[in-house]
Amino acid sequence: MAFEYPQVLFKNRKPDRAATLEEYRQSGGYEALQKFIGGAVSPGEVIKIVTESGMLGRGGAGFPTGVKWASVPGSGAFPRYLVANADEMEPGTFKDRVLMHADPHCIIEGMTLAAYSFSASKAFLFVRPSYESGAVILERELENARQAGFLGKNILGTDFSFDIVVHRSGGRYICGEASALLNAIMGKRPNPVKPPPYATEKGLWEKPTVVNNVETLANVSHILRNGPQWFKALSATPQGAGTKLYGISGKVARPGAVELPIGTRLSEIIDVHCEGLAKGSTFKACLPGGASTRFMTADHYDIPMDFEDLKKIGNRLGTAAIMVFDQNTCLVGATLNLLEFFARESCGWCTPCREGLPYMRELLRRIEYGEGKEEYIPNLRMLCKQVWNSYCALAPGAAEPVISLLDFFEDEVRQHISEKGCPFHA
Repeated sequence: MAFEYPQVLFKNRKPDRAATLEEYRQSGGYEALQKFIGGAVSPGEVIKIVTESGMLGRGGAGFPTGVKWASVPGSGAFPRYLVANADEMEPGTFKDRVLMHADPHCIIEGMTLAAYSFSASKAFLFVRPSYESGAVILERELENARQAGFLGKNILGTDFSFDIVVHRSGGRYICGEASALLNAIMGKRPNPVKPPPYATEKGLWEKPTVVNNVETLANVSHILRNGPQWFKALSATPQGAGTKLYGISGKVARPGAVELPIGTRLSEIIDVHCEGLAKGSTFKACLPGGASTRFMTADHYDIPMDFEDLKKIGNRLGTAAIMVFDQNTCLVGATLNLLEFFARESCGWCTPCREGLPYMRELLRRIEYGEGKEEYIPNLRMLCKQVWNSYCALAPGAAEPVISLLDFFEDEVRQHISEKGCPFHA
């Protein structure tokens, strides 16, 4: 039986539908909006509280949320924009979809409070094409929020006006990268852009723009309503803050998305909240934070799943999308499958990514299908280093499962070469 932990983002989660505006308000929803915007609390106080809470971005990078908002210049240009990134195109990642279907108003209220903190007047909620059902839910609930006076012109009778548009993505992985996402919204080719200037200075249409993940924004109203110390106390580790949405897939008895204290141990997530491994499976490895993180072996089965503890072992929490592999899984084949995705989704802007990822994919394909040679192993290691010269983080992220495959499962790779084929599919 799973341990009982406070549910913050999933408080109103139901098995078959999204929570309504009325249900959200009954759970304390829009109280923070009424207090901070309706009560004319200064925008700077919003940033101060979120900064003190220790809230780190939930989209993968883990950047301090309050620090990002504070980087919008006080004397900067207007209008200003907020972008909620729900693109979620990385394999294995699905927590934001579950959140949008569970409690859309916690996202809407969080976005409105975030916008108030740096005087944004418009936001784009950026979703992938396959999330059409989520887009429909959000558009319906956005209109309900407008009718209730929580969104639109002169919110709660104040001089603060702010609205949100659901923006349907073109559907490529690169669009989830923050600067490429902004180009996509503006109708440009979605190539990444290196700072300076940062988007908080010059983003959409050269105006100050903040990009946050939707899980990040959904936490904002709860932090403001309950205080920064309350948020910190939710963590399972002293350095952490808040809860975390973990999305678990693969060889577990009960896959899905769960909300747990950030820093909950991997062993507890799998053994308790996923009801253990699938029948007949033993743990071989997992990717802890999505397709662009490194394999972890049974040696780290008890590790706290937070930013700092994973960083100490050279890994990343990423999107907290835990993909579990058992003893019957060919990790060469699994890694090849990921490289097929990353090579296809390269925007083609820079040579290391455009040429390097297909080359890596081809070497892995040859190894998997019995055409591998011993020299492919050092070649792959060299390529994993070279793709770090790419323009953005797509190719280095794609290299993470490859280098960890060679570090932890080189014997399995060599077995493919010596036996001239995959030993798991003989």
